[in-house]
Amino acid sequence: MPDVIHSFNKENLDIYLKELAKLFRKQNGKYATAEIILVGGAAILINYGFRNTTVDVDAIIHASSSMKDAINQVGDNYNLPNSWLNTDFMRTDSYTEKLNEFSKYYKTFSDVLQVRSVSAEYLIAMKLKSGRKYKNDLSDIIGILAEHEKRGEPITLDRVDKAVNNLYQGWDGISKDVKTFIKNAFKAGNYQELYRQIQEQEKSSRDVLIDFQREHPQAVNHSNVDEILEKLISIKPKPE
Repeated sequence: MPDVIHSFNKENLDIYLKELAKLFRKQNGKYATAEIILVGGAAILINYGFRNTTVDVDAIIHASSSMKDAINQVGDNYNLPNSWLNTDFMRTDSYTEKLNEFSKYYKTFSDVLQVRSVSAEYLIAMKLKSGRKYKNDLSDIIGILAEHEKRGEPITLDRVDKAVNNLYQGWDGISKDVKTFIKNAFKAGNYQELYRQIQEQEKSSRDVLIDFQREHPQAVNHSNVDEILEKLISIKPKPE
């Protein structure tokens, strides 16, 4: 058996998607069709080069119920984590049906599985909506801005504003801190250095939360995590 894989990169993700398409076609015939829209870390992997891995594959799946069996079989064949490809994010605030409209084509596998993704300002809008300071949301935003700048295709605040309005009908559901963050990021520029700084802050926040959860395993949930993190950071000793 292969070693257990705890993360995904662009190369092995394509392998698993190709195998998924083959199994789906075998189960449903060559005229069957399915569509997967990659979001989150998986969308970062296939569109950009600043992140090498993601720990799971978040997606919107348009397919018959047999797709779940095919996903599970690929997981068994490659010894992948349970729910390696999942739709869990559709229960979060960053999900909207509008993502179907603003996704873009990536690849077709075995003539039956079309894979699309969310990218550029629409992926930034999703990350703003999530706005988790202990994940990769904020550093991913800066990474996308940096990569588009290097490509000579800079993303403007106006484009991000349009994407936020297209997906979420405005900024009301985005936290004040995150609104300030994106405005300051565009003002400051220097995305490469800012990316490094934000990554360090996110790592520090993750470490603080992990330590707290070890001592209080039932205390943190989606609704209070930001408040708890803010308090923990405020009392964390400053490095000398």
